[in-house]
Formats: sequence, structure tokens, C-alpha cells
Amino acid sequence: QVQLVESGGGLVQAGGSLRLSCTASGIIFSISTMGWYRQAPGKQRELVARITSSGSTDYADSAKGRFTISRDNAKNTVYLQMNNLKPEDTAVYNCRAVHYGSLYWGQGTQVTVSS
Repeated sequence: QVQLVESGGGLVQAGGSLRLSCTASGIIFSISTMGWYRQAPGKQRELVARITSSGSTDYADSAKGRFTISRDNAKNTVYLQMNNLKPEDTAVYNCRAVHYGSLYWGQGTQVTVSS
């Protein structure tokens, strides 16, 4: 059974930082592409950042320069360090794994940025 468990969300003031974590089980984490997505109320889910098994990364334009995705294969965990948060970053953030062509999602963690 595949599980992705996110943590680290919360309420923060604009300009603050949060680090999200997503720990996976039931997959071979080291070969999986991991990604962070977010969905704000009334909006479509969008990619924030992703990291391949080799460590290559790409970011949404809105995340470049402020967010950093990283992974620790020994801990089966992917992180999203978010700095200089803005109210428009408010959303539910979900972790996604791509494992042998199958997609798996976590339950999400709420990030709220107050102005």
C-alpha cells in the first residue's frame, strides 16, 4: 500500500518561511519523481516544484528564487523549503510520486499566508 504523508503546513505571516515534508512508503522512493503541487480555493491544481530520481529540479515561475525542493532518499522524504511567502501562496499543498508510471498523491497540507 502506497502512502504519502505531508507535514509542515500552517499559518505564517507574509515574508515568513515554512518547510513542508512528504514521507513515502510502499514505493521505491529513490527511483520516483517527486513533486509538490498546490490548489488554492477556486483555482486549478498547479505544479510548484518537482525533483527527479537524479536530482534534477524544475519550478513554477511563481516559486523560482523563493522555494527549494530537495529529497533525502535515506529517509524516503521530499522537502519543500518556502521562503518569502506571499498571501498568494495560500493553498493546499500536495505531494505527488511518479513510480513506474503510476501517480500517487498525499492527503495535502494547508498553507495559509497572512498579509
